[in-house]
Amino acid sequence: MMLRLVAFLMLALAASPALAQQKVNITADLFTIDEATKNAVFTGNVVVTHPTVTVWAPKVVATYGAGGTSDIESFVATGNVKLQTTDQVATGEQAVFTPGDQLLRLTGNVVVTNSGGTVNSNELVVNLATNVSTFTSGNGGRVTGVFTSQ
Repeated sequence: MMLRLVAFLMLALAASPALAQQKVNITADLFTIDEATKNAVFTGNVVVTHPTVTVWAPKVVATYGAGGTSDIESFVATGNVKLQTTDQVATGEQAVFTPGDQLLRLTGNVVVTNSGGTVNSNELVVNLATNVSTFTSGNGGRVTGVFTSQ
């Protein structure tokens, strides 16, 4: 059974408070709220659609604070994670967004592709407040990129 929610969670995908007013749609095979752990868990073919990004993952967990489901502390997508915007696609094993510091971390075999080329790394950290993206390698590896001129 496909569960479709128009989430007022605002899932922390908003880059600014002004964007937090926009609608986020979430579809999943199963949705569970655990009041004891303050987790909203979406599992099975999860698709999160926000006006600026779409996220696909096997599992998405939104952890909320004392303010309830409108007080999101973190958003974690795990499994084969794909994030797509109008002009680029990023994939990895896990994506974590924390609204408090406006940081999005994509880890594990990260590949980012756009019209200018492809970058491979172990981790990508995007600061949504400053629009600075940092790619890092791990375990003695290197960040690699292939760029095309237009």
